[in-house]
Amino acid sequence: MSDDEFDLMDELYFVQPYVHLKEQLGWEDEKLLSTLQLLYQKEWIKCLYQPDEEIFSDARILQDGKAYYYLASKKGLMEHNAL
Repeated sequence: MSDDEFDLMDELYFVQPYVHLKEQLGWEDEKLLSTLQLLYQKEWIKCLYQPDEEIFSDARILQDGKAYYYLASKKGLMEHNAL
C-alpha cells in the first residue's frame, strides 16, 4: 500500500462524500480520482450513489467520482490495519 493509498484509506472508516476527501487531503482532482479508482480496483473501497445506496455494478470513478460517496471495504480495512 502506497502512502497516498494509506492516507486516503484513513479517511474512509465512515462514509464520506468526495468533497470531504478533497478538503481533508488537499489533493488535485486527478490524483484523488485516480487513487480512488486504484483502491476500487483492488476492492479496498465501496462506492455509493448516496450514503445508503451502494453501486454494485462498475463505478465510473474517473468520469462520475465527484458525485459519489466512499467507504472502506472489509478487505481494505484489513489491508490498512495490517501496516
